[in-house]
Amino acid sequence: MNPALATLTAYPFERLALLKHNITPPRELPHIAMSIGEPQHPPPPWVIEALRENLGALGSYPATAGTPALREACARWLERRFALPPGAVAAQQMVLPVNGTREALFALVQAVVDTRTPAVAPVRVLMPNPFYQIYEGAALLAGATPHFLDTTPANGYLPDLDAVPEEIWRGCQLLFVCSPGNPTGKVAPIGWLMQALELAEHYEFIVAADECYTDLYFDESAPPASLLNACIARGDLTFRRAMVFHSLSKRSSVPGLRSGFVAGDPALIASFLRYRTYQGGAMPLPTQAASALAWADDAHATANRRLYQEKLEAVLPVLQEVLPVERPEGAFYLWTDIGGDDERFTRELFATQNVTVLPGSYLARATPGGNPGAGRVRISLVPPLAACVEAAWRIRRFATEWTRRE
Repeated sequence: MNPALATLTAYPFERLALLKHNITPPRELPHIAMSIGEPQHPPPPWVIEALRENLGALGSYPATAGTPALREACARWLERRFALPPGAVAAQQMVLPVNGTREALFALVQAVVDTRTPAVAPVRVLMPNPFYQIYEGAALLAGATPHFLDTTPANGYLPDLDAVPEEIWRGCQLLFVCSPGNPTGKVAPIGWLMQALELAEHYEFIVAADECYTDLYFDESAPPASLLNACIARGDLTFRRAMVFHSLSKRSSVPGLRSGFVAGDPALIASFLRYRTYQGGAMPLPTQAASALAWADDAHATANRRLYQEKLEAVLPVLQEVLPVERPEGAFYLWTDIGGDDERFTRELFATQNVTVLPGSYLARATPGGNPGAGRVRISLVPPLAACVEAAWRIRRFATEWTRRE
């Protein structure tokens, strides 16, 4: 077996299951799961219908590059959503469909990391801390060393790029960016994204921007920018060294569809396509047909965003009486300081209120500054509105007692 497998940390939800093991919560309280970021809004019915109508295509092998129609729909969505110049995204050279961003983020690291004769050892993959766990696992299995950039209240939940030593940058082959952030909800300003690209050009690494929450934001006048916007602001119309990842899971509430795309630097897209041709990452044709329709329609994404906005407006006043819950800029998570042991808070909340949240320390790694997730929990606003409000009141009751004890 690949010895790097032994370096992987148990996935957060495996650890959470062990934490809750042998606990029997109150039977009179229905369970409310707010630990995993799994959208529960009804998907657009016409997406389901498109799947049904195209089931006959299951008799054909799909091309890894995807259908021209799907790539065109993705390219035009990028231009609409991020106000890019018309024709800025060449669909057949700059877009590649993928089976959800998770597998594509992992695959990209395997494709681009080169540990054969590095000019600077160890080869590093940089990522925010806390982070989506795929970033770390992909780096380790590619033979690279993860380097964690803490996101804390002190730096506004945005990695301080100026604080990274030059030696680390010289060993960097890939920088992960997540905006809006998971779990912090922080939106990266375009100036910060431009700085990341300038560093990438100087030190010759790739920037991979995980933008799967980009359509979930709470200020309609200021939608999050893309790394592609930063490229154009720098005068780069070829998106050099930039790769962005998008998904229908959150935007369209179809996590089970496993549908997304990667776009950016055409030279990187071409090489990644070659890798995926061997990897076997082709998207089924019925999924492609349904996905093309979803990317072509913005109204359902706006309606979906409003549902999360309603939850945020209903839940924040309840929780802010007892916890320092900050309003996120995007995504659907609350990332709150609970003033104590996040594992114990999670375990006792489940035991007394039958609500499941996720310990923040499970999403981060210890650095010289400590574990930036310790003492926090992530609350996912994915259940229906009534369940979110009910959970908020249960958390409030528990947190009131918790604060007194702590």
